[in-house]
Amino acid sequence: MNPLPAAPNIAPMTRTFNLADLFEVVAHTVPDRIAFVCGAQRLSYRALDARATRLASALQAQGLRRGDHVGIALFNSAQYLEAFLACCKIGAVPANINYRYVAGELGFLLQSLDLKALFFEASLAPAVAPVLPGVATLRWPVCVRSPAGSAAPFAGALDYESLLASGSDHLTDPERSDQDRYLLCTGGTTGMPKGVIWTHRALFMGALGGGGIYQQLQPIAQAQDLAERVALAPHLTFLAIAPMMHGAALWSSLISLFAGHTVVVSEQTHFDAAHIWTLVQNESVNVMTVVGDSMALPLVQALEAEPARWALGSLMIFGNGGAMLSGHLQARLLALLPQLYLSNGMGSSETGVVGGGERPAQGEGFMVLKARPDLAVLSDDLRILRTPGERGVLARTGHTPMGYYGDAPKTAEVFVTIDGALWVRSGDQARIDEQGDIVVLGRDSQCITTGGEKVFTEEVEEVLRRDPAVADVLVVGLPDARWGQQVTAVVALAHGAQLDPAALLAMSRQHLAGYKIPKAVYVAPAIRRSDAGKADYRWALEFAKAQAASTPAPSA
Repeated sequence: MNPLPAAPNIAPMTRTFNLADLFEVVAHTVPDRIAFVCGAQRLSYRALDARATRLASALQAQGLRRGDHVGIALFNSAQYLEAFLACCKIGAVPANINYRYVAGELGFLLQSLDLKALFFEASLAPAVAPVLPGVATLRWPVCVRSPAGSAAPFAGALDYESLLASGSDHLTDPERSDQDRYLLCTGGTTGMPKGVIWTHRALFMGALGGGGIYQQLQPIAQAQDLAERVALAPHLTFLAIAPMMHGAALWSSLISLFAGHTVVVSEQTHFDAAHIWTLVQNESVNVMTVVGDSMALPLVQALEAEPARWALGSLMIFGNGGAMLSGHLQARLLALLPQLYLSNGMGSSETGVVGGGERPAQGEGFMVLKARPDLAVLSDDLRILRTPGERGVLARTGHTPMGYYGDAPKTAEVFVTIDGALWVRSGDQARIDEQGDIVVLGRDSQCITTGGEKVFTEEVEEVLRRDPAVADVLVVGLPDARWGQQVTAVVALAHGAQLDPAALLAMSRQHLAGYKIPKAVYVAPAIRRSDAGKADYRWALEFAKAQAASTPAPSA
């Protein structure tokens, strides 16, 4: 990719909290700094901004208009960011498309989003082509091919590089606004996929930190203020491990781009712990993030197996979000890399980045969130709870999404109005502690009720992972005539390991109350998760049901 001359798109005095405006502020502040690295792709801020501008111009010339929905079904690549930013530059609405979806999920999502354009990898054409005729709104399928210029996968598909070359270096868009929209598609492991509607301003403030995360500052007051923060802040290199098609990876990458950092992503389409550590070493990565134990465990195991293989002195911050990172894994990681600062956060597609906290000193729960005006615990009848000990659902107000695209019933369930303010119900059970802070207990959808007692699966899973034989685990509730539900574990074993139910039982009793201990344990070849590490509990429940029906359970 040859660097292209950057061209100012909109005068500085008209800057808004539109994501394209914000990126352009950074690109004009540090134009020659490397913005993005993916395999052999290496783009400066100037080049990335210029290519996105040219692509936006080409899309406008094709007829794409403000408010049109654009799907992005691409692997990690510069083209992913270029397509995303190009949409933002002209008010089109980018939407992430999971390239792992099979025909049913993919067809449902593409139709439900009313897409006008779709960027897709040539290798995905066999999955994409059959469903496109059912997407009545689609006019522009755009194919990213390697090598560029190779044969089109099907008639009517536009070539990405040819489309880019047809664009102009100059772009006029007087309607650009921070109320332009972005769709974050989510829900593939807990229901049919759906799009969460964010405005650019709400996303920047509610999910991307408002330009203040790394320096622990308040959000910027106006878009142009980002220039001063970028100019004064130290330059860091950030590694996003998960695919950019997932919100966690894209959001963390945008946070770093809006800080003027260099963003590194893996060019591989599968998770390889050794490759990740090689990237950290070769790119002098300072900050990296994982999604819970499913990513952290193989990374720790790789270091333990070859502690002298990589020089990792550049790494300073190891972040975690989206799933629990077990305390014993944190201890093992610090023993290997004592210079690390460990950061645990939480958030979701619907709430944005809620923040981070420590574990409660005693009692159940996996994170304590300090009391804030934008956080609350809601009762089932939508009252804001304030009395210590009360339990309900964690909710957030303020900079939040607007709802689900095309799904009014689900929107009414999750996005609720209390005293004139919109609150988003996160789906996480929580309680008020004695200090008035919020203790997050676990996902409501995964909560098991057994004999009248509630069991949060994350707590049980963390304990079971302490067993060296357990490589990964999901805990589900099987229907039970006596207890209502029976706590059941589906485990994948470490290489060469064998399950010892008695040892697992003994270890579990040291950390869990009796009713939380699994009554059955089933061994699976592997635990099914998304590329971002999110657990597929639907699969785990069906697997446990099938095992229970066909074989006696190894009793724990």
